[in-house]
Amino acid sequence: MLKTRAIELLGGSVSAASKAIGITYQAVDKWPETLTPALRDRVQAALYRQHCDSAAANTQPATPAPAGSDIATAAAGQGA
Repeated sequence: MLKTRAIELLGGSVSAASKAIGITYQAVDKWPETLTPALRDRVQAALYRQHCDSAAANTQPATPAPAGSDIATAAAGQGA
């Protein structure tokens, strides 16, 4: 993975990339043009965390089943 692509994926700036990964601006600035496997893994892990965080923020809380429905009575242990 190229450094420019990694920065683009992590927010488009060295500052955003460093914040996403949890390292300093200077550390990102010193990355080689072609990332090492270890750096690539850190970028991918940060992207995964961002994806999980955004997916969790977009989920709706479970809506309880209406009282008296088959689902509600089964959940209460009153089903057949």
